[in-house]
Amino acid sequence: MRVQVAIIGAGPSGLLLGQLLHKAGIDAVIVERQSGDYVLGRIRAGVLEQVSVDLLDEAGVGQRMHREGMVHGGFDMLFKGERHRIDMNRLTGGKNVMVYGQTEVTRDLMDARQAAGLTTIYEAGNVSVHDFDTKKPRVRYEKDGQTQEIECDFIAGCDGFHGVCRASVPEGAITEYEKVYPFGWLGVLADTPPVHHELIYVNSTRGFALCSQRSATRSRYYLQVPLTDKVEAWSDDAFWNELRLRLDAGGRDHLVTGPSIEKSVAPLRSFVAEPMRFGRMFLAGDAAHIVPPTGAKGLNLAATDVKYLSGALIEFYAEKSEAGIDSYSERCLRRVWRAERFSWWFTSLMHNFPENGPIGQKLQDAELDYIVHSEAGARSVAENYVGLPLDFGN
Repeated sequence: MRVQVAIIGAGPSGLLLGQLLHKAGIDAVIVERQSGDYVLGRIRAGVLEQVSVDLLDEAGVGQRMHREGMVHGGFDMLFKGERHRIDMNRLTGGKNVMVYGQTEVTRDLMDARQAAGLTTIYEAGNVSVHDFDTKKPRVRYEKDGQTQEIECDFIAGCDGFHGVCRASVPEGAITEYEKVYPFGWLGVLADTPPVHHELIYVNSTRGFALCSQRSATRSRYYLQVPLTDKVEAWSDDAFWNELRLRLDAGGRDHLVTGPSIEKSVAPLRSFVAEPMRFGRMFLAGDAAHIVPPTGAKGLNLAATDVKYLSGALIEFYAEKSEAGIDSYSERCLRRVWRAERFSWWFTSLMHNFPENGPIGQKLQDAELDYIVHSEAGARSVAENYVGLPLDFGN
């Protein structure tokens, strides 16, 4: 097979890149080691910045998002038993976020790709990338007992943290930065109405909690738990009881419980790989960076990578210019590190770190008190949460 771009990974970043390239008339194939059903079954975040909303519109897949997604102009921060609202819309000159599950984004992109008759190779085994430091990169995989090879101009590594693309970069050509946090998030998805019409971030002496949502009838809740906790040790009743203990009186009164339809424990890490380009192979999304989910940046950073990468590839084919390709890594990493900083800071502010002792909680309380009673403090949180414009500053 010969294509212009071979995309490794059929998650949101790979599918979005494929859709944008298709609309620009660029031939791309997607290779995915899992099945389509498996990809759709992954439960992930669902807070979209305006940049991501605009990009999905540009890709022609935003109709259902605008119809079913929920626009949020703020969120609540709960600490010392009291709730305080961060009015993002007012503090940022009218910016909002869209609550729309990553699973639904993936479904919309898969449907669009199928409707256009574009090629996605699912359940591809032993995927490997070759010669990406030349002008004739290749992708090799196994399917139905046969070894297949794709010749291409470029490889887009959208295959996640454990994918083959970053792992194929020669040692010494890449630098990795990582921080692993000493706790995880126990998440529950339930077909119950949300406890509140906006998100609630909870700083509690018992640990962090987050009250989120996917729709008016589907809720997503998280609890900070030790990394050693196994999901099997948490019954639904135990989860709801612990969540009640971390909420305020109003939250407890409005909490509707029910059987979980998905339950998992996710570790938290900050991770960045530099650079994000190696010859004619590019990393995008989780293949290049991971953020703690506290700041709701993971999917939005992936979308920004795809925006820059698709623009660079379109420029290459339309204008025979490599300027966008050459600046891809630098442009992406500037945004990545801004988002990493905010996600690390917000995680450090909202979670319980027992090793910090009683003074740690007091210092968190003081900073939270400053944020909710200072226009400048609240604006800083709001600006970071709604996201930076694509090209910010100088």
